Amino acid sequence: MQEATLEQAQKLGLTEQEFEAIKLVLGRTPNFTETAVYSVMWSEHCSYKNSIKWLKTLPKEGSKVLAKAGEENAGLIDIGDGWACSFKIESHNHPSAIEPFQGAATGVGGIHRDIFTMGARPIATLNSLRFGNINDAKTKHLLKGVVKGISHYGNCFGVPTVGGEVYFEDCYSTNPLVNAMSVGVMKTGRTISATSYGEGNPVFIVGSDTGKDGIGGASFASADINEDSAKDLPAVQVGDPFQEKKLLEACMELVEIDAIIGMQDMGAAGIACSTSEMSAKGEHGMIIHLDKVPTRQKNMKAWEMLLSESQERMLIVVKKGEEKSVTDIFDKWDIHCEQIGEVTTNKMLKFYMHDELVAEIPAESLVLGGGAPVYEREYTEPKYFAERDAFQMEAITVPQDVKSVAEKIIALPNIASKRWVYNQYDSMVGTGTINTNAPCDASVVWVKETKKGIACTVDCNSRYVHADPKTGGMIAVFEAARNIVCSGATPSAITNCLNFGNPYNPEVYYQFVYALKGMSEACLKLDTPVTGGNVSFYNQSPDGAVYPTPTIGMVGIIDDISKCMTMDFKQAGDIIYLVGKSKNDLGSSEYLHKIVGIELSPAPYFDIEEEFLVQQTVLKLIHAGLLQSAHDIAEGGLFTALLESAKQRNLGFDIAMPDEIRPDAFLFGEAQSRIVVSVKPENATAFEQALGDCAFEKLGVVNSGELLLNQNNWGNITSWASIYDETIGNLMGN
Repeated sequence: MQEATLEQAQKLGLTEQEFEAIKLVLGRTPNFTETAVYSVMWSEHCSYKNSIKWLKTLPKEGSKVLAKAGEENAGLIDIGDGWACSFKIESHNHPSAIEPFQGAATGVGGIHRDIFTMGARPIATLNSLRFGNINDAKTKHLLKGVVKGISHYGNCFGVPTVGGEVYFEDCYSTNPLVNAMSVGVMKTGRTISATSYGEGNPVFIVGSDTGKDGIGGASFASADINEDSAKDLPAVQVGDPFQEKKLLEACMELVEIDAIIGMQDMGAAGIACSTSEMSAKGEHGMIIHLDKVPTRQKNMKAWEMLLSESQERMLIVVKKGEEKSVTDIFDKWDIHCEQIGEVTTNKMLKFYMHDELVAEIPAESLVLGGGAPVYEREYTEPKYFAERDAFQMEAITVPQDVKSVAEKIIALPNIASKRWVYNQYDSMVGTGTINTNAPCDASVVWVKETKKGIACTVDCNSRYVHADPKTGGMIAVFEAARNIVCSGATPSAITNCLNFGNPYNPEVYYQFVYALKGMSEACLKLDTPVTGGNVSFYNQSPDGAVYPTPTIGMVGIIDDISKCMTMDFKQAGDIIYLVGKSKNDLGSSEYLHKIVGIELSPAPYFDIEEEFLVQQTVLKLIHAGLLQSAHDIAEGGLFTALLESAKQRNLGFDIAMPDEIRPDAFLFGEAQSRIVVSVKPENATAFEQALGDCAFEKLGVVNSGELLLNQNNWGNITSWASIYDETIGNLMGN
């Protein structure tokens, strides 16, 4: 085996220090194949070498947690009645920047595999998407490709896409963010672990053939995007949702026969990753014969096979003697199931090609928490904070024509309806989606065979995080929880996708550290432990880093789906209340940024105790049957929330604006800890008494279709709904 050179190691993304560390681990100089394996396994994407120190500070303990962060392919919580929920979110940013259709499609496929390798059946998909200016041709190309890729894979695979978010900011122009979340359910006690043990147990590769697509994908995801990145197109994988559907059904049958030791998806770093992680977890080793791996191309080299990220593949360790029962299942589904090796006790990975030993590596040395390097980067407060701190709201002129501002607000791409996007997704396949006609703030999916529902959401306002990473991190968690609460569910746990720029930049790393501090504080307050997720660094172009974007995926439990709460006003005459308090605050609002043109301002008003009280109170009110609707106030402020609640049934609203609050702050400010609810008149007294110590304001009443503010008629709901609903489609030329 010819020794690798330092120059080769550096071209593969390893530093000189890391190359020397590999020599110490092996007691010799690695060959090229071994160096290639270390390069992907020690990449940021696989090893979390620049983030693991802070990831360990996130709260992971919880009474409902069945699988903690890092223990399995995805998080797992107990939802009661003998059922568990598995869920996870991951990024596919860099591939989507280069090839949006396949990048997004394989992101969906990969996150689903993380769920069903655990023995859970996926029942819902969500996504969080970020693009540049929607008026740019490049952004339209990326948006069309990503949405088409998500819809193609999800619709063909047969799992509904039930929710998500889409934002447009200039900083995402070169480096869009594509985060995909999958939610699945299973009976408790039926988990398949991602482990390997038992000397002589056979190792099988199942699923699609291995090709050259995706080679080096993990390393590709650990580098900045630049004008030459298109040359890395082979690093983008190609997906086949029909093959994955067959693989899913075969894996569901495997759960029933108790024939396997462990199973793991071949995601980033392919065979190299699955063999090393399963072996390290089980404290065993493997002998793998790469020439037995089914391939799409002839004469593939050993390192190409080890690093390939071809989709729809699993590694399975089978109990010796159960080989036929396993292969029969995969034969039934017409899926490759080939034995490529066996488990050993010496904790070494030995890879052979035609009986020639091409790589010999200690499994533990490759993995997170084992021999992979851990770095603690320097961080310094961003210099742009000085501009943020110089902001003075008093210097902003109060608009004379508030109505015209409102018309502009609801036509902003970040606020306007995203139905151009979600109409391309099948949200009803599987017949489990509850809120297809009456929308909730979170998406609610029925757990069949029970009365339970799982409420799920993805949330993050990255401008808030940019303005104040710690406060923004807290808001991201609490906004997700607000959406869960407004649907009538109890927030249970989160997964996260942490999208940041280059960690070697001290200001970027400051954003990362303080966002995690804020997330931790919020999760502890809500008792929503972190069950896992993904870190995506290097979301950066020559123009700079993207906004820090710690996307939160949260799930909550509804014990009876017939009791879920929707956001739509139900009938004229109902009283509209604000649970929480209006604030003279414009910080980091869409109004301030996009209408007034203020780039930097403080994060919006947020108080953790106030927020917690509002959420707990609204959940209590829902469970008491005192609310007709509930909708949180987010981007666009109170006016947008009122419009979204009114337009569902072509109703209107008649509200009074207080003298002590600026009209632009009252209508368009994005201060947190506020929820708009509607109440039947006969329940008003009971409602107000049930609020207890929680602040509230009586805003006005629901009417039959007119928008009345301080008795000024702003017109019929249909014209406002038309602006809100059609903006994105018009901008996309449809």
